[in-house]
Amino acid sequence: MSFLFGSRSNKTFKPKKNIPEGTHQYDLMKHAAATLGSGNLRLAVMLPEGEDLNEWVAVNTVDFFNQINMLYGTVTEFCTEQSCPVMSAGPRYEYHWADGHTIKKPIKCSAPKYIDYLMTWVQDQLDDETLFPSKIGVPFPRNFLSMAKTILKRLFRVYAHIYHQHFPQVIQLEEEAHLNTSFKHFIFFVQEFGLVDKRELAPLQELIDKLTSKDR
Repeated sequence: MSFLFGSRSNKTFKPKKNIPEGTHQYDLMKHAAATLGSGNLRLAVMLPEGEDLNEWVAVNTVDFFNQINMLYGTVTEFCTEQSCPVMSAGPRYEYHWADGHTIKKPIKCSAPKYIDYLMTWVQDQLDDETLFPSKIGVPFPRNFLSMAKTILKRLFRVYAHIYHQHFPQVIQLEEEAHLNTSFKHFIFFVQEFGLVDKRELAPLQELIDKLTSKDR
């Protein structure tokens, strides 16, 4: 939710994805923002009583896309072909891009290129009405949760890259609290519904333990 972001929040990497006003998802988003405002992130991620899990996951996935979009937008000038020739999360983790359609075989590319591919791909999924229906009464497809898992797994990689490669710049920009709050919210959410495999989270496991230990 945008309350997390300071003066640089107008600089997003990709256009912000909006949930249409007047829809049930918009009401859910408002509910999520209000609960987040209470500061209790564990409570904020829980499925509201009587709500549909798919709808709740959809609203939050859009929100995480927007948050990561803003966070990465603040460090794009430092994430270049020269500074980040490979998409990595520290020396032990390197990511190669494939979307299964236009790029079927994973390709090695620079971090800015990889993140551009990734965020464009996520944007396309969020804009697909058959996958993320915004109209009331239109059902979610059967494979919705597995698609949401893929989206969230990939969005995690942007957090991992920012933490491993651009944290000094984040501190310099005084975005550290925003990044930590956003990431903690993301982790609580994916843990609550088992949406990202623990192995995928390995590049930031130490940080995850540190951020979540106080809330157990």
